[in-house]
Amino acid sequence: KEKSQEMSTNLKYLSLGILVFQTTSLVLTMRYSRTLKEEGPRYLSSTAVVIAELLKILACVLLVYKDSKCNLRTLNRVLHDEILNKPMETLKLAIPSGIYTLQNNLLYVALSNLDAATYQVTYQLKILTTALFSVSMLSKKLGVYQWLSLVILMTGVAFVQWPSDSQATPAKEHSACFSSGFAGVYFEKILKETKQSVWIRNIQLGFFGSIFGLMGVYIYDGEQLSKNGFFQGYNKLTWIVVVLQALGGLVIAAVIKYADNILKGFATSLSIILSTLISYFWLQDFVPTSVFFFGAILVIAATFLYGYDPKPAGNPIKA
Repeated sequence: KEKSQEMSTNLKYLSLGILVFQTTSLVLTMRYSRTLKEEGPRYLSSTAVVIAELLKILACVLLVYKDSKCNLRTLNRVLHDEILNKPMETLKLAIPSGIYTLQNNLLYVALSNLDAATYQVTYQLKILTTALFSVSMLSKKLGVYQWLSLVILMTGVAFVQWPSDSQATPAKEHSACFSSGFAGVYFEKILKETKQSVWIRNIQLGFFGSIFGLMGVYIYDGEQLSKNGFFQGYNKLTWIVVVLQALGGLVIAAVIKYADNILKGFATSLSIILSTLISYFWLQDFVPTSVFFFGAILVIAATFLYGYDPKPAGNPIKA
């Protein structure tokens, strides 16, 4: 039992560590790809979102195939039984899928106009909404230290944002934070209430995401698509961004499975610091100040405080 708990803890922190790396590298490479000046048309972000969803489906099908002991008949039966024969269960994923697809498109828009650090910080406003939805929808109980850590985290985020000379946070960004919290907790609720594997759920999520994404391509970029094609402006950097975005969906699913949405938020907050440093030294589009560093310290302190588990009274530690 102790080995099982230890393995579960290791998986939790391994998935969180990978999420920090994935979030940081995705934001920085995406920002770079959207600001890099090249000849010819720039790649359409709406098509990149669709390709990422398709890659996510492919990766999940391969993982289910592996779980099926590499037997095609077993794979076919699992996909048929878990997806086609359970239409209502599959339809439940349409709501979070639609929200995630919208957010993925907004991510490209935001990083075309904001430096990586400012974007990362602003988007962390979703953490508080995630905590509130976790309490209301999952009946999750937060202790005094966890609530205190959320307050400290939000204070730190405010300080980190302080030096940026960007405009006030637009209403769309607030909406994205609200919807992100809802979609994440809704997905967590579905994952933890059913026996379906996280990979099956991601195939369902990716299926709806591809449909919503293709609708977005033809509605918003139909004219450019007809002129220069679906893969216009694609290069090696574009494919790196697409793969990182596809990986993000899988990592987030693993984090939700082994940890929870609030811990996911804290892991993402830590990537703010990495993003800002790399944005300063590599992209050179952001200059951090002493106020930023103070905010960063608060974010780190809040991260450790959230995981703090005080020893109960009357149970002293033996020498």
